[in-house]
Amino acid sequence: MNDARCDALIVGGGPAGSSCAWALCRAGLDVWVLDKKEFPRDKVCAGWITPPVLEVLQIDHADYARHHVLQPITGFCSGRIGDRAIETKYSDIVSYGIRRREFDHYLLQRSGARLLLGEPLTSIERQNGNWLINKHIETPLLIGAGGHFCPVARHLGADVGSGEPAVIAREVEFPMSTAQQSCCRAAAERPELYFCADLKGYGWVFRKGDYLNIGLGREDSHRLAEHSAAFISWLKTEGKLPADVTESFKGHAYLLYSHGKRKLLDDGVLLLGDAAGLAYPHSGEGIRPAIESGLMAAETVIAANGDYGADKLERYRNRLINRFGAATTESAQLIPDVLRHFIGERLLDNRWLTRHVLLNHWFLHRHQPALKMAS
Repeated sequence: MNDARCDALIVGGGPAGSSCAWALCRAGLDVWVLDKKEFPRDKVCAGWITPPVLEVLQIDHADYARHHVLQPITGFCSGRIGDRAIETKYSDIVSYGIRRREFDHYLLQRSGARLLLGEPLTSIERQNGNWLINKHIETPLLIGAGGHFCPVARHLGADVGSGEPAVIAREVEFPMSTAQQSCCRAAAERPELYFCADLKGYGWVFRKGDYLNIGLGREDSHRLAEHSAAFISWLKTEGKLPADVTESFKGHAYLLYSHGKRKLLDDGVLLLGDAAGLAYPHSGEGIRPAIESGLMAAETVIAANGDYGADKLERYRNRLINRFGAATTESAQLIPDVLRHFIGERLLDNRWLTRHVLLNHWFLHRHQPALKMAS
């Protein structure tokens, strides 16, 4: 019997893993989090969260903002790349800009879990109904929260990087110099969203205090670098970016919930967040689904009371379906390109549709209240 034993081992210290760890630790479980990176670490992500995220995680926004970037968002500027944009304003704060480096570190540190940072997952073995991880950690429950390329997802059979229709994004976040801040016309309280001509992706400009985040993601990764370069060139021409921006862009991948076909669970193991392919289908936003999946998984684990057979963990899948719907292929993928263009033009050119469909429903999910957790 190995002397390094815990009640649950979570692989991945991002929002999904840390939220799950936080809920499990509060229930009295001995939880360890394994991550190949040391924290705080840089994370490629546009980085915004809606008020329901702070609510379900019981984060006091004023307290958090004292030591971290928490940029209030009260509007959006949206349209097509190269075309005019529509400005949408709100009377309340509809979202907050965060730096993932700060936010992820904060969640992980407050989780209460034992942290095994800087250690990659190198081996997974099944022994006598338990897991033996990296030859020295024994646990009855293995939770994969390591993002799109999570090794636990690979263990469950995910065809990572080849057979999955992943969204690919290229982005960068950097502190602006004083000169860059003075000539950057992007308003901190109003992120800007611009869709590709074929409507298979969109780019963004997002200012968070002294930091600027810019990027572009597409369902079709073909010519992604070309699309990104054209987007950046247009932004500079429009004066929305400082002309001297030369930072190197980084790439990352994720699955939309409508595309996800990954095996979510088995005896003593389940997947969370991007490892499970839970990003919102229309916006690609993954932080809220990741956090909610972590909390729903924790509730499932607590209710299982030590019996982690697949039949007991199946309740987790049911919770996901009740929250996000069935992961069926989006009908929009079957729409011909001509009709897709027509629908997109109507949507992006109409102020009412932009506010109520594109922003309220697809990006902000204002129709969906904060996740209710069992007391």
